[in-house]
This record gives sequence, C-alpha cells and structure tokens, in this order.
Amino acid sequence: MLKSELRKIYLGKRKNFQAEEVKEKSLQLAERFFKNFDLSKINYLHSFLPIERFNEIDTRLILHRVWFEFAHIETVVPRINFETDELENLKFTPVTELIQNAWMIHEPAHNELVESEKIDAVLVPLLAFDGEGFRVGYGKGYYDKLLKNCRADCLKIGLSHFPPIEKIADVNAFDVKLDFCLTPDEIYKFS
Repeated sequence: MLKSELRKIYLGKRKNFQAEEVKEKSLQLAERFFKNFDLSKINYLHSFLPIERFNEIDTRLILHRVWFEFAHIETVVPRINFETDELENLKFTPVTELIQNAWMIHEPAHNELVESEKIDAVLVPLLAFDGEGFRVGYGKGYYDKLLKNCRADCLKIGLSHFPPIEKIADVNAFDVKLDFCLTPDEIYKFS
C-alpha cells in the first residue's frame, strides 16, 4: 500500500481512540521501552512531544521517568526550523517552558540547541510501519532528515499504536529505516 493511503487509514484509526485508550497504550509502551533498552549507555535522548489532537503516543511518560531515574541522560525535543525546513534539537527539562508553533505543536521557548551528532537514541513518531523497519509519518520528511544527521550508531526507535503492515509500497532513497519499533504489545527489531 502507498504511504498516502496508509496515512489516511491510520490517521482515521487514531482519530477513533478515546483519551483513556491513548493513555493505556502509552503506559504499556513506556514499560516496554524501559524493559528493553539499556539506558546506562544513553547520554542524549531525543523524543517527540505528542500532538494530542492526533492521539499520538504520550512520550511524556517516558521523559518524566528518565528525568527521575536516569539523571545522567540529557533529553531533547524537536523544533521545526521553518527557514531550513528541518528539525532542531532543543534541550528539554522538567522546567522548560513550551510554546505552540504555527502548526499548534508544542516546542521549547528557548534556543538551547543540541547537535544531532550527540544524540544516542531517537524516539520516532509514526502512523504506520512495515516488517522491514520503514515508516509512514505525516509526509514532510522531517524525521528522515534528522536521522540522517545523527551518528550511524544512534538508536532509531519508532513508537506505534499498531502492529506492522506487510510492506510500504513506495519506500524511497530518502527514507531512513528504524532499528526498533515498539507497540503496546510487542517490540520489533530490524536488521
């Protein structure tokens, strides 16, 4: 199936979730994350902040636990640079003030940037993913550009409400493959 078709299908499926369902799935996913990854080797963790109107996984559950149990980890979140059309990594702490950008997405109000090369793991948003580790996002390519700027050994971890589909038909040279994808019920590893 094509990305454009998958985007419509999975946005529709997520639209039907109730708030409690998103919360429960997010809790299960957070537990799976902490159970399966050795965070002692992570110094910089990049995570998206959830777009609540799209019923995205609530990554704040992971970020809050990281802050209180893994004090050595610096957490960063994205900000869209509309001039370069790329994501920037901004430090994110329990006291970071957030503002909404032009697309109503929360971003830090400060300018404390972190270079992509420093990031050890990225929690990647997605709508759908396939058995090979390719993903369907919202179609702007922001995360593919970000992941290309990270080190080769940076862990790319997708977070999904749903299990994988068989195959995304229109994968292209710009698409960056995930290393893992977590769902509420399973962890998928891609070689």
